[in-house]
Amino acid sequence: MGGRSVLITGGNRGIGRSIAEHFIADGDKVAVTTRTGEAPEGALGVAADVTDAASVDAAFTQVEEAHGPVEVLIANAGITRDTLLLRMGEDDFTDVLDTNLTGAFRVLKRASKGMLKLRRGRVVLISSVVGLYGSPGQINYSASKSGLIGMARSLTRELGGRGITANVVAPGFVRSDMTDALDEATQKKYLESIPAGRFAETDDVARAVRWVASEEAAYISGAVIPVDGGLGMGH
Repeated sequence: MGGRSVLITGGNRGIGRSIAEHFIADGDKVAVTTRTGEAPEGALGVAADVTDAASVDAAFTQVEEAHGPVEVLIANAGITRDTLLLRMGEDDFTDVLDTNLTGAFRVLKRASKGMLKLRRGRVVLISSVVGLYGSPGQINYSASKSGLIGMARSLTRELGGRGITANVVAPGFVRSDMTDALDEATQKKYLESIPAGRFAETDDVARAVRWVASEEAAYISGAVIPVDGGLGMGH
């Protein structure tokens, strides 16, 4: 399966970077979008703002010229603006939706043109366990991540007969600089809610993404794959 044209939005750090590194290791031609164009070693970095359709189109054109039509799209770019409902301004809500949900729509629409011509494609939308069961202070983020599920399932019904699959990977708590900075008591509280007893590593998420984008998962579409150590069971 190596050698495919893969595009990952927000692929310069964290989960996105780990996903890029796994596809690079498989021999795929990997491009990542970032606001700066910074990319992991072995990947093509293209500057793009997923809230701007013209910027998205220019990025895809650059990737297509270098690697050919995008065969695997990983919509990973996202932001947070956490605050309680009564303190949340409309900009806090709409900015998160515009990046996390409408941004995914923009890259998905642009990628689908090439996938339809190829009559094949893999779409993986990076959601969150928060999109399944909610979280106080994250009405905007939770709504955006929940919306990705409807997007993947609607795409499956619309383009599933063209060799295109669309799935959602929903990480739980992932080890990061942010989780490492939490005090011991707070970390313990979070860990007690996770049956696996540990935070996810970015590689845990990347491996799930790589598999669902592979030929082995060719008959899986419209699925939500939790990578959360059992945190969101039943949701």
